[in-house]
Amino acid sequence: MAQLLDGARNLGLVLLKSLLRFVFMVINNCVAIPSYCLYLILLQPLRIWDRPTFWHIEGIMFKWMLAMVSSWGWVAGYTVTEWGDDVKPISEEEAMVIVNHQATGDVCTLMMCLQDKGMVVRKMMWLMDHVFKYTNFGLVSLIHGDFFIRQGKAHRDKQLIYLKDHLDRYYHSRDRKWIVLFPEGGFLRKRRETSQSFAKKNSLPHLTHVTLPRLGATQVILRTLGAPQENGSLGTERAAAPATPGQTGSKRKGLQWVVDVTIAYPKARPMDIQTWIFGYRPPTVTHVHYRMYPIKEVPMETEPLTDWLYQRFVEKEELLAHFYETGAFPTVKGQKAVSRNMTLDPVWLCVIQLLAFASGYVWYSLLHYLYRCLF
Repeated sequence: MAQLLDGARNLGLVLLKSLLRFVFMVINNCVAIPSYCLYLILLQPLRIWDRPTFWHIEGIMFKWMLAMVSSWGWVAGYTVTEWGDDVKPISEEEAMVIVNHQATGDVCTLMMCLQDKGMVVRKMMWLMDHVFKYTNFGLVSLIHGDFFIRQGKAHRDKQLIYLKDHLDRYYHSRDRKWIVLFPEGGFLRKRRETSQSFAKKNSLPHLTHVTLPRLGATQVILRTLGAPQENGSLGTERAAAPATPGQTGSKRKGLQWVVDVTIAYPKARPMDIQTWIFGYRPPTVTHVHYRMYPIKEVPMETEPLTDWLYQRFVEKEELLAHFYETGAFPTVKGQKAVSRNMTLDPVWLCVIQLLAFASGYVWYSLLHYLYRCLF
């Protein structure tokens, strides 16, 4: 009987904690997102007069918004341990990031672990499933210039055309440096069976912890943002036209790196956005492995690029299989198998939250005053 009472009490505490977290996050969204939008409306004259400064300010606020999402997981004890290459030294250079995709929590994990990587978050463009457009963060991502892609054969060709146009219009003009995509094109649990069937028919590797990636978006990004060379690979210097209006310098270097990111959850139990919101899972350490490839090593032609991309996901399969068996990532050639805990400054997170609530109060007071004056 005592055990039943203790169990009921613990369940009640978990439910109460989840409810309080949910209420806080609703209020947090209600003050932070409108404040972000209103500040940018107020700064529209600056956008006309000095575009680089406008997007610099927008990038800072965008990073703060992602930091608030990160704080939800941080407070619940959802932390990150990093492995492999240190990507901080290339945070100022242009890179394409390819990530395995298991659940909606993958995006939250990346929002957290990239916070301490210099200006990466401020100058990053995301490629996400169009479903994310309808989440609480969708409006912020739309303003920031992220691209929402629709999956499925019926939309594939048109979406790649839209992506090319989007990159041409927004990537350079807003001084983006990193672009993040999930080449699998969907969650692992939804695509695994189809991927394995396709692999069997085409004598490709049988994958369990990842699925075979799709080439389309990756190839569009490489061809649009990189400089093709005679040897069929991408160079390190973009022989592009002069920079877009409002940018400094005569030309951009273009993509210089591909950063291969592998996310692993303990016991292969991925975290979704609901877990981040309600915090009902016990404190969890998510493991993130990085491997960097100079862009000159990436083939440009369709068939070699397909093979290269498949090989990256075969390596991910091996990394994840080893992790689920041992609890650690193996040593990869040229790397040290040393883990490092990714940390966030709790004081800084508190300051960001205070700024959000203070901004919400100021905007509410101002709009309420204007409403009273007009009506």
